[in-house]
Amino acid sequence: MPRSAPSTSSAAPAEPLLVIGNGMAAARLCEELVRRAPGRHAVTVIGAEPHLAYNRVLLSDVLAGRTGRAEITLHDADWWRAHGIGVIAGMPATAIDRVGRAVVLADGRRLPFARLVLATGSDAIRLPLPGGDLPGVTTFRDMADVETLLSAARPGVRAVVIGGGLLGIEAASGLARAGVETTLVHLMDRLMERQLDPRAADLLCRAVAAQGITVVLGAASAAIEGDGRVAALRLADGRRLPADLLVMACGVTPKIGLAMAAGLACRRGILVDDTLATDDPAIFAIGECAEHRGACYGLVAPAYEQAEVLARRLAGEDAAYPGSVVSTHLKVSGVFVFSAGDIAAPGEEIVLADPGLGLYRRLVLRDGRLVAAVLYGDTADGPFYLDLITNRTPIAAIRADLAFGRLACARVA
Repeated sequence: MPRSAPSTSSAAPAEPLLVIGNGMAAARLCEELVRRAPGRHAVTVIGAEPHLAYNRVLLSDVLAGRTGRAEITLHDADWWRAHGIGVIAGMPATAIDRVGRAVVLADGRRLPFARLVLATGSDAIRLPLPGGDLPGVTTFRDMADVETLLSAARPGVRAVVIGGGLLGIEAASGLARAGVETTLVHLMDRLMERQLDPRAADLLCRAVAAQGITVVLGAASAAIEGDGRVAALRLADGRRLPADLLVMACGVTPKIGLAMAAGLACRRGILVDDTLATDDPAIFAIGECAEHRGACYGLVAPAYEQAEVLARRLAGEDAAYPGSVVSTHLKVSGVFVFSAGDIAAPGEEIVLADPGLGLYRRLVLRDGRLVAAVLYGDTADGPFYLDLITNRTPIAAIRADLAFGRLACARVA
């Protein structure tokens, strides 16, 4: 693709910046670079998937038939071309030559860099179950997974989804809307146990069941049975759940193999400091592959925050990443859930509930500040509560109206 030309003949040549990974974090970084430092870097994005960057959050909508593959593409080819950003899709990077400052591609090409950004994302966790390699067993992580599920999803097919977190619920909902007889199996005693308290999780479970999905909680998976193809999931207690299709949606693990092979410091993720730099000052990492202050974030919002900070630094600005307050949004088939902060944190609780309307709101206060929020049903005030948590805003003046949301608090302030 053509690159942006320098504005004058005396301008310094654009330095080569490579981005490995063509997902949402990489796309946001490029957007921010276009806005903050156009023409400063000769950017090339390298992606293993044969697609332009797309909105992974909307994969369940593609599976459910609510939107098409093209509609979730973040930017079309013309956008990348217009901004002088090269995109190499469907060609994995296989090595990083730190001494020679180059990235090696699967076809043998060597691409030089002055700076390198790793935005390699995560891999779906595949449980080491007997029978896990049978045809009909898949994950729910990328477009290829969705295409596999779409080719198998039709009325009369029986599917079992392992994992009662965000991904598992989205996969189960998408399959159910496609007419598949779907069972959702979860090891813990409630859905989304890391994000929801028991009351909100119970409301969510009822809503998921109302979509025609059978929910099995407190169930450990023991083996996948089948003769030539998956036929059932056998649980540790002996129960057998018939299945023509089995989806593992039980979490992700940061993709760090390339960084480790290059000798970069890694633990669970690629270690980065507050500038998003690795232990090699010319190499950075953002998104799900990065580990910052002991935390790996498997969510989009922290990846976007990291991308903005890194773009500012690459543009010559002084910026630092302090970490993110984790928040989760779920919108599946009319079910709205929001969670932010440490929901298990001790503190004073404010609870607002209306069972008739299916509304639930639990706020946790400590030292005159909001530290956690769980919303079910009406989540419009989620960003308001997240802002209060993130900025550690004193709430004494609005405490009496806090449970009623932004508008009620604005009348008091």
